[in-house]
Amino acid sequence: MNENSTTTQPADNSNNQWQQEVLSKLVFASLNEQRRTRRWNIFFKAMFLAYLFILLAVVLISPGSSTSEHFGVGKHTALIDIKGVIAADAKASADHLLPALRAAFKDKNTQGIILRINSPGGSPVQSGYIYDEIKRLREQYKNIKVYAVITDIGASGAYYIASAADDIYADKASLVGSIGVIMNGFGFVGAMNKLGIERRLYTAGEHKGFLDPFSPQRKEETTHIKQVLADVHQQFINAVKQGRGKRLKNDPALFSGLIWSGEEGMQLGLVDGLGSSSYVAREIIKAEKIVDFTPHEEFFDRLSERLGTSISHSLLQQLGPSSAIQ
Repeated sequence: MNENSTTTQPADNSNNQWQQEVLSKLVFASLNEQRRTRRWNIFFKAMFLAYLFILLAVVLISPGSSTSEHFGVGKHTALIDIKGVIAADAKASADHLLPALRAAFKDKNTQGIILRINSPGGSPVQSGYIYDEIKRLREQYKNIKVYAVITDIGASGAYYIASAADDIYADKASLVGSIGVIMNGFGFVGAMNKLGIERRLYTAGEHKGFLDPFSPQRKEETTHIKQVLADVHQQFINAVKQGRGKRLKNDPALFSGLIWSGEEGMQLGLVDGLGSSSYVAREIIKAEKIVDFTPHEEFFDRLSERLGTSISHSLLQQLGPSSAIQ
């Protein structure tokens, strides 16, 4: 009996030791998991606080509030960029630019406003909205002048907007003008006939399909659309004449749709002087400090995207391949 007991004791000790090792591993694994959870909680809380801080900064510098009043800039020139195609769903739209204009006029430290334009034009409706609001605000705030500064190009609808300013400046090589209206498309009737393709178009209304590129043109419809374009063109001409007044030279080519250099534009009365935004702020408005009132809603979207990418990258680095498998 004694021999049997002595032979089983080492096995019991080995079994107890194995159980202790397993228990120890489980305890340490649990502790590590708790530590890891705490670390991630701290990480995400820190990122959330950073996110809120950046959001607050964006709100404070948005055109909805006076930048100079919040940050003590003092007397300044307000700057609003008009870039790219002017359209309802673009950055250069009335919905984006009008709140910035109103904020710039409302700011008590604004000494003058610069519309820095770099646009080939676009929607006559959006251009008209912006033009009308500039004229309205100029009438309301008579002591604040508006200057359009054309950089690379200020053509068509962009010049429509510029003509609402008190004065227009450009570089000698800027492209200005293009006072006209355009509608274009393609006609595939000949190609369809050659290919033996039959066009089937059903409408309610005699002229409902008159812009269809697969149908032959009809004289009365072509005459009608040309008249519509002529009406819009005349609206454009009237707005430019109202804005520029007697400064425009009596040249029929002005409203032909042609463009000119900034230097030629001065001779025709399309431009008042040559100079950049900083020149106008410093020498004309006499307020060298420039505050940008341009709306930057897209900045927050870019920030969110970059922040999300950064978090994903950090997660992958922290988790590693082994944790991902778990």
